Amino acid sequence: MVVLPLAGVIPVHACDALWVGNKAADTVWRLDLRDGRRLRSVPSDPGPHEIAVAPDGRAALVTSYGRAQPGHTLAVLDLGKGERAAGIDLGEHRRPHGVAYLPDGRRAVVTTEDSGSLLVVDVQARRIERVIDIGGGTGHMVALSRDGRIAYVTKIAAGTISRIDLHAGTKTAERPAGAGAEGVAVAPDGAVWVGNRADDTVTVHDPDTLAVRRTLASTGFPIRVVFTHDGRHALVTNARSATLSVFDAASAELVSTVDLAPVGVRYDDTLLGRDPLPIGVIADPGRPRAYVAISGADRIAVVDTEGWKVVGHWQTGREPDALGIERCPGAEPGAKGR
Repeated sequence: MVVLPLAGVIPVHACDALWVGNKAADTVWRLDLRDGRRLRSVPSDPGPHEIAVAPDGRAALVTSYGRAQPGHTLAVLDLGKGERAAGIDLGEHRRPHGVAYLPDGRRAVVTTEDSGSLLVVDVQARRIERVIDIGGGTGHMVALSRDGRIAYVTKIAAGTISRIDLHAGTKTAERPAGAGAEGVAVAPDGAVWVGNRADDTVTVHDPDTLAVRRTLASTGFPIRVVFTHDGRHALVTNARSATLSVFDAASAELVSTVDLAPVGVRYDDTLLGRDPLPIGVIADPGRPRAYVAISGADRIAVVDTEGWKVVGHWQTGREPDALGIERCPGAEPGAKGR
């Protein structure tokens, strides 16, 4: 495995790791956050597309989207042991994709494209607790309000954002966002940010009415949105331009555009026969880093979030996308490891 060295690596605990879902390899890799070394490869069901880490950091969920045949399972990972613990069969609810743990750490929400549903899954009991009909339009990604009472689901085909009251079990609103609405994240002020990949825009929505407050330009197929853990910046991956747009979360102004394929890093076109294609992105809660899955080049781009530049690339399995960060149980966000 080729690992490009990082400048100024911050020492971390041994249990600090990056979990990467390799969609075309049907594996989930555990990478050491100190240097990107592969620590473990765990088999998954076909097409691991998204990863959610439990609030206590002891477990993670992986959605199996499938490929030619629709997937219908969630894998449960025991992060302490670094292995798969069990699976949850979703039955008729196929093509699971977006996933997020609820604050109680016992339950999670999962989008299922084929059934047009948002599932509430009891992870401990390994069963579906509730099925919420969200309608057609390809419900894909999901984000939660800060208190976990409201879920927001993007629909790629419909180009909309939906608001779901999880206590009532109903969709309370659905409003236009933009063509190819996909990435979604909730800002510190509660606003809902949506990446509209076919429009090259990011829309900022009122959390209650879903009315569009602002429309921002993000050129090159904006496909994922996340916020840094200090809440200051929104990070948007642009799959076709191989860039990362960085916005000030408060002002919504563009701060930086990061080239994710800098000069000197060679991407082997024989890998997948396409462009670098950055998709998944996650911010490190314990150090000034963000990690971007370069799906078309089988690498993770490591981004310094103080200087907004790529400081290294780590090798992955085939077609990385899903990302999750494992931290030592009890570690506080922003606390640097030793």
